[in-house]
Amino acid sequence: MVDTDPFIDRLNPDMCVVTAAAGGERAGCLVGFASQCSMRPVRFVVWLSKVNRTYEVAREAEFLAVHLLTSRQLRLAALFGGETGDEVDKFAHTRWTEENGGAVVLPDACAWLVGRIEQRVDGGDHVGFVLTPVQVGGRERHADASEAPDDAALLRLADAVTIEPGHPVD
Repeated sequence: MVDTDPFIDRLNPDMCVVTAAAGGERAGCLVGFASQCSMRPVRFVVWLSKVNRTYEVAREAEFLAVHLLTSRQLRLAALFGGETGDEVDKFAHTRWTEENGGAVVLPDACAWLVGRIEQRVDGGDHVGFVLTPVQVGGRERHADASEAPDDAALLRLADAVTIEPGHPVD
C-alpha cells in the first residue's frame, strides 16, 4: 500500500454539516469530503461514512442539506461532529427549519444548499451523494469582515481537529 500521508497531510479542506431527513427521522454530521463535481449541470457531492447514522437516514432521503460554517462556529461543528445521533438529538440543541423536500436546514450556517440526490456512488468506506441544487440560502456576506462577526473564514479541517468523532473513523 502506498504511503499517502505526504500528500493527504497537506490538505486542509472546508468542513460542512450535512443533514438528512427521511421516514420521520433527522440526522446530521460534520463532513470533510465535499465538492462541486460538475459545472453543467451544477452538481455537488458529499461523502458520508457508512458507519455514521446520517448515512443510514440519507440512504432513504430524497434531499440533503449541506451547510458551510465559519471558523467561529466550532461549537456547532462539535455538536454535529463530536456527538452521535444514536445517543443525542442534535436538533434539540440548535435552531433548524424544514425546507424544500423536507430537508433540514440550519439557519445559523453562513451558507446552505439543499440538493436533490441524483446518484449514490460507493467509494469504499464512504458513499458519495451527488446533489442537484434546488434551494440555497445563508447570511449576506459583508465587504469588511471586521464589521461582521459571522463573516469569518470558512471552517477548515485544521480548525476542527480537536473534535473527537462521535463514531469511529476506522
